[in-house]
Amino acid sequence: MSIAERRATRAVRAGTVTIGGGKPVVVQGMAKAPAWDGPAVLAQVERMAARGCELCRLAVPDERSLEAFAWVAKRSPLPLVADIHFQHRLALGAIAAGAAKLRINPGNIGGPEALAEVAREAIAAAVPIRVGVNLGSLEADLASSLGHTAAAMAESALRQVRVLEQLGVEGIVVSAKASDVPRTLDAYREISGRTEWPLHLGVTEAGPGLAGAVKGTLGIGLLLAQGIGDTIRVSLTGEPECEIDVAYDILAGLGLRRRGPELIACPTCGRCSFDVAGAARTVAGYLAGMHDPLVVAVMGCAVNGPGEARRADVGLAGAAGGRAVLFSGGRIVRTVSSEEAVPELIKEIERLRQGGISEVSDR
Repeated sequence: MSIAERRATRAVRAGTVTIGGGKPVVVQGMAKAPAWDGPAVLAQVERMAARGCELCRLAVPDERSLEAFAWVAKRSPLPLVADIHFQHRLALGAIAAGAAKLRINPGNIGGPEALAEVAREAIAAAVPIRVGVNLGSLEADLASSLGHTAAAMAESALRQVRVLEQLGVEGIVVSAKASDVPRTLDAYREISGRTEWPLHLGVTEAGPGLAGAVKGTLGIGLLLAQGIGDTIRVSLTGEPECEIDVAYDILAGLGLRRRGPELIACPTCGRCSFDVAGAARTVAGYLAGMHDPLVVAVMGCAVNGPGEARRADVGLAGAAGGRAVLFSGGRIVRTVSSEEAVPELIKEIERLRQGGISEVSDR
């Protein structure tokens, strides 16, 4: 299956970032430190920025948190999204404090007059609004008439979009997230056919670790493969920078964006001539945090190994007698012992980096 052409959407500007309008898919994150603890929140924002996050959401549940938001906004390396519920005054305060974008649910912001006031201030400050619908917080009438379904989520989002459009808001982003993949997919597919506003993708409350990463990857990846989606956030229970890593892995896997190296490693089998799993772990640790667009291969035997290593920028392929062949730029450099394999691979990567890397291997 080929990747579908990106769905055409309007361009929405959030600070220095453009969402939609044919721009690359934007990677978002969310701070998880206590919302009132400005230094702790800023530290997380900075760690996410170092991993490639481009837009960061902060919860603003009360006045104390609003003060912290304002403090962080003055120091943040990223444009910030203020996540507001229930108290529209917090949304007004966040706009004044320098929010690049709001995330609200118009259904719980305090009624039509409160929403109209937020809309006026957002328009005046050129701050876009994300309509964020979650399955767990549907309006009562939709939950009653349509149930907790993808159709109800889509209708909730589109209903709220229409309200903002009537208020004159010219920058809108839409999301409709469930904690399961099928309803998330159906909701976004329905919305994508009924609005030109850009879509923010995610599977909410996906969970921790591998299970959460798999669920988020399925939901986000399947939609992106169909050309749906303009910005993404992977929701994991854990450190926020891990979400950024998974987001870029999704984009790289679909060929949509690359940031940093790609490590190709065989799953290992009885043919392996050296400790491929250990070598891959060591190389992965060495590559972590590197931004150079390298393709690195660690392969265990002569079946697929030479072909993958030759196509990578630099790679290892297992050889007879517990040895490995080092490749660079598609050519054999030398054969090394299993003990020398990883150190020699790292030396070759460093040599390439010092010489300058302009593009990724054509895989």
